[in-house]
Amino acid sequence: MSRIAACFQALKAQGKTALIPYVTAGDPHPSITVPLMHQMVEAGASIIELGVPFSDPMADGPTIQLAHERSLVHNTSLANILAMVSEFRQTNQTTPVVLMGYLNPIEIMGYEAFAKAAQEAGVDGVLTVDLPPEEGKSVLPLFKAHGLDPIFLVAPTTPAHRMQAIAEAASGFVYYVSLKGVTGANTLDTTEVAARLQQMREYTQLPLGVGFGIKDAATAKAIGQVADAVVVGSALIKQVETTPNDHTAIIKNISGLLASMRSALDA
Repeated sequence: MSRIAACFQALKAQGKTALIPYVTAGDPHPSITVPLMHQMVEAGASIIELGVPFSDPMADGPTIQLAHERSLVHNTSLANILAMVSEFRQTNQTTPVVLMGYLNPIEIMGYEAFAKAAQEAGVDGVLTVDLPPEEGKSVLPLFKAHGLDPIFLVAPTTPAHRMQAIAEAASGFVYYVSLKGVTGANTLDTTEVAARLQQMREYTQLPLGVGFGIKDAATAKAIGQVADAVVVGSALIKQVETTPNDHTAIIKNISGLLASMRSALDA
């Protein structure tokens, strides 16, 4: 059983919802990433989503775009990030790690070289925003052969036939984008999210995670009542923006926000 499957199985047995924080690797400096990952686990993170910085992150709003820029100032590469995951694994063998990013860095490294290196580093899943199932028929078996769960996005505009295609290609969990637009947008309709998740469950038994628009403990709790996992990104990255030169404050503030979300989900 994969780490992701084991994580969701354990949470289900406890009646809990997964909390999945997203941070951009190397933001605001590569030295903070591994300590931050460990502290997020202490604060209640179930799975860590580690963003791979890219120059043109088209699915992300201004907050995460700036995080990518801050990371790329330090020339943070995909190889650097795999080294971070490997360092994290020296003392944490249980928390799943998902890489979220875009196809170009993987394309440059080479699919097989990436899959092998990611497996060796301890990566569990890959969410490649611009790799739809139709384009990944030769890549997805390679990922799965190296123990990497391919995770896909489903949007509010996704028709039923594409939901089915995504469900057939995915493993680990399916990520539902709770609103139209980019990360960090403002409106969140819990009733609509619940209806779409119910529709998706007609096509898959995989856990369903919801992200985009989760800002605080209240929104996390609301989504946690209808989803298997809550994904939070921009709200955490904004803590980096507040004190980009104070790594201690960043870790403390992100951990505090996550802890409040964990408490709300468990209440």
